[in-house]
Amino acid sequence: ACNKHIKTCVIAGAGPAGLTAAYELLQQTSIHPIVFEATAMIGGISQTVQYNGNRMDIGGHRFFSKSKEVMDWWNRLMPLQGKPALDDRLLNNNSKLLFNPDGPDPEKNDRVMLIRRRVSRIFFLRKFFDYPISLKPATFTNMGLWRTFCAGMDYMTAQLHKRPETSLENFYINRFGKTLYRLFFEDYTEKVWGIHPSKLGADWGSQRVKGVSISAVLKDMLAKKFGRGKSTETSLIEQFIYPKYGPGQLWETVADDIQQAGGELYLQSEVKKIRVEGNRVTSIEVEKDGESRMIACDYFLSSMPIKDLVAALEGIDVPADVRRIAAELPYRDFITVGLLVKRMKTRNRTQIKTYRDRTPDTWIYIQERDVKIGRLQVFNNWSPYLVKDYENAMWLGLEYFCTEGDAMWQMPEKEFIEMAVNELAQIDVIAKDDVLDAVQVKIKKAYPSYFGSYYELDKVKSFLDSIENLFCIGRNGQHRYNNMDHSMMTAIETVRNLQSNRTDKSNVWNVNTEEAYHETADK
Repeated sequence: ACNKHIKTCVIAGAGPAGLTAAYELLQQTSIHPIVFEATAMIGGISQTVQYNGNRMDIGGHRFFSKSKEVMDWWNRLMPLQGKPALDDRLLNNNSKLLFNPDGPDPEKNDRVMLIRRRVSRIFFLRKFFDYPISLKPATFTNMGLWRTFCAGMDYMTAQLHKRPETSLENFYINRFGKTLYRLFFEDYTEKVWGIHPSKLGADWGSQRVKGVSISAVLKDMLAKKFGRGKSTETSLIEQFIYPKYGPGQLWETVADDIQQAGGELYLQSEVKKIRVEGNRVTSIEVEKDGESRMIACDYFLSSMPIKDLVAALEGIDVPADVRRIAAELPYRDFITVGLLVKRMKTRNRTQIKTYRDRTPDTWIYIQERDVKIGRLQVFNNWSPYLVKDYENAMWLGLEYFCTEGDAMWQMPEKEFIEMAVNELAQIDVIAKDDVLDAVQVKIKKAYPSYFGSYYELDKVKSFLDSIENLFCIGRNGQHRYNNMDHSMMTAIETVRNLQSNRTDKSNVWNVNTEEAYHETADK
């Protein structure tokens, strides 16, 4: 039991936002944090799932931020490596240029951040294309002469006749032209969101590919050719840091530190009711194993989906349109198949040296129209320590985007895994005989979607902001496709507000709305 005079902050969700908030409250204030997580997992969608000695990063998480504060935060929790990791040792790659001279040896220490090379490509027409699209000869060879000609003509047309950016389709065409849009964005976007880009808001594009366009690619090429510095656009970042055992390891470490510092954390404890009196949250009802208990609080930080948050409010008159907008907010769900194989059939044709000449990509965007798979993770390349037998096996993540309750979501696990294996064999990435093991993982509400009642979200935000001590943080807490660093920043800004008794929450909502691209490094 804590001193009754110490203020209490209840936090819904033990993902990056919730855990950052609890950690910062303990570091910066005398406010006592109590975190309730509905599931049995730490880290939200930044969790690391373990299966038969192998680890899966759900969605793939590059640790890179334009915020020095966030980069420093990560490195305080887990210091940068000082010696080569397993894969570098196997390749005799002993370059220490980027290592922290005082950093730990990842072969001997677990609490360590690795420096990883960023390689992501597009797999289309059974060939590899750079991501984002480069203007190298190989790109034109892969596309063929006619497609290349059409792409050039369409790009020039798009520059002369800009479309109003009323949809994601127009957003992409303005930056790439119609041919490249149809080749590389149209089908993939529909796979991800389950809706055609013409019906999706441009907001998603402006958040995720801001600054990436043909003109940006040209500038990047020229800058590198003439030595005028490196590109800083997110998709052109060449390296990132990464926890030895995946993102979940970092958040499990944070959770341990929170509890050691006196904070409370409860798993499988779902926030069911939020009691509001006089425009303030006064208590929370939490359910665990069918039993409920009430927790009084001075502040409530919510990283739970806005849909669930509004439905849980009690003691306050929620306007009918606010209830409707929140209830109808769209989400996209996610299924990953972890696949352990002896080898991949794709070979390494890049200049990057890899163990046994393996494909160097961390993830691959699958643009092929004859399969449902959207993206392929190669966990060996995220960290060699994610794979139990790194030297003799490859550990893959086959990612499918779906909606809870649809045909894919309802498919029996065995049948789903069989479909996934068949698809990867169909596009000639693996041989079915090479499959050693497989598992399926489902994640609900992985992606807040930008259509439907999303366009009326401001009404919900205004209403929630009227509850003085309620703060919405994180990806689902704000219904915004935040990266991990943005989710953390919403928490850090919220703690600053509590420190200064600030009730205006615009600084929290404004995280990741700046014009500069969200993963562009400051110069």
